Amino acid sequence: MKIYIAGPMTGHPQFNYPAFHQAASLLRAAGHVVVNPAENPAPACGSWLGYMRMSVAQVASVDCLVMLPGWPLSKGARIEYLLAKLLGLGVTSLKKMGAQA
Repeated sequence: MKIYIAGPMTGHPQFNYPAFHQAASLLRAAGHVVVNPAENPAPACGSWLGYMRMSVAQVASVDCLVMLPGWPLSKGARIEYLLAKLLGLGVTSLKKMGAQA
């Protein structure tokens, strides 16, 4: 399954990248293809909108989203969640997938 990891970044130490990388590692070990936004290059504009433009395209390319803890408080993760639901994609958590962080 091709999975996108969604969760809070803005305002978190190291943009919460350690949590994203840990989730990616667990999901890859389970045999999934993972799209980890923490692995994206910085957009040329360097803005939040630039990052979101990448994420919207990535969400549209996957089968499922895995939501990290705290995602409801993240504007970007809420956008990714809503897009996934509107596209009819699966949305779950690491816990529900049996991959504990």
